[in-house]
Amino acid sequence: MTPSENFVPIIPEFLYDINHPNATLDKLSRVTTTTTPSPTPNPCAQYIKNQNADISVTTSSNDFDNVSTVFTTTLDPEQEEQKMRHHDLVQETVEVGMMFASKAFVQLLANPFVGPLTHKIGYSIPMFAGFVIMFLSTIIFAFGRSYSVLFIARALQGIGSSCSSVSGMGMLAERYPDDKERGNAMGIALGGLALGVLIGPPFGGVMYEFVGKSAPFLVLSALALGDGLLQLLMLQPAIVRQESDPPSLKALVTDPYIIIAAGAITFANMGIAMLEPSLPIWMMDTMGAERWKQGVTFLPASISYLIGTNLFGPLGHRMGRWLAALLGLVIIGICLMLIPLATSMNHLIVPNAGLGFAIGMVDSSMMPELGYLVDIRHTAVYGSVYAIGDVAFCLGFAIGNNLT
Repeated sequence: MTPSENFVPIIPEFLYDINHPNATLDKLSRVTTTTTPSPTPNPCAQYIKNQNADISVTTSSNDFDNVSTVFTTTLDPEQEEQKMRHHDLVQETVEVGMMFASKAFVQLLANPFVGPLTHKIGYSIPMFAGFVIMFLSTIIFAFGRSYSVLFIARALQGIGSSCSSVSGMGMLAERYPDDKERGNAMGIALGGLALGVLIGPPFGGVMYEFVGKSAPFLVLSALALGDGLLQLLMLQPAIVRQESDPPSLKALVTDPYIIIAAGAITFANMGIAMLEPSLPIWMMDTMGAERWKQGVTFLPASISYLIGTNLFGPLGHRMGRWLAALLGLVIIGICLMLIPLATSMNHLIVPNAGLGFAIGMVDSSMMPELGYLVDIRHTAVYGSVYAIGDVAFCLGFAIGNNLT
């Protein structure tokens, strides 16, 4: 379970509660409006007023030949409340999108430094540093009570994710030099990411609904401590210098095959990045969705991503990783076109499931391909190439979050 996914369904409503302490979304989502028919105007009256309209009637001095009627429509309090709620949610989409994008943007800036750092000190120390930073950011999320504090915590996650992602993928590529075994290992690793994505949103949504905002992050902090202890016992962080000279970052960035693989990762993840901040708010606005429903709606994508990464780790090697990525991108495009057509939560199940499965196809195919490209075209040192891969991943989320 990852903190970045755990807070997906929590933050939009929490920010709304901060800005509107006397009006929660749960109450507003159950508002029903009723209209009262206007009484029939009496031509002999000079002024008639009811709940929905003010009618002013002016007559001539002799007869009713010249009658001017002015209607000034007014919304009843419930309709006005819904209109204001819709406006506030649209405005909040921008704030939430910027907060989500801050992690990807900071991670984007950190990756070019973390990649070369792994060449000098190895993978274990940056990975442990990533755990420490993620643990601190999770604690801040648990007790933060303002937009600025939560924004800083989200940005800190970018540094922690950069250390963990680049080090983790580089370590796997180094430990599994055979291309087929590497694909299987990275498929399992991406499956671990999928498991966090799978559990995070519904866990966060249900805990926030029935326990409170701090509860899911405190549970997550305890789990993170366990992860840190395992790293200390199993990896025993220490400085390990690379024997081979690493390829320059410029040589990797100018390699057309690496750029195409990185581009596939970017475009594959851009779609889900657009949905993360906007889908819960859209469901609140159009469907009156409760907190737990906002989290559960990501379940189909998470489950299918878990299946896709584990299936196409080995299958991508057999059928061709470029072909698997191409098919995945096509499916992503189709699913993204279907999501805006949904009118209920049930209509989101199939496109979300297809989206998650297709992203799993692309990620589990292109991540091992990056290591393979370094093996056959450069020197088998993997920190920088997986920094590029993580930059591609973050670029998709930075662009996608801001597009909302």
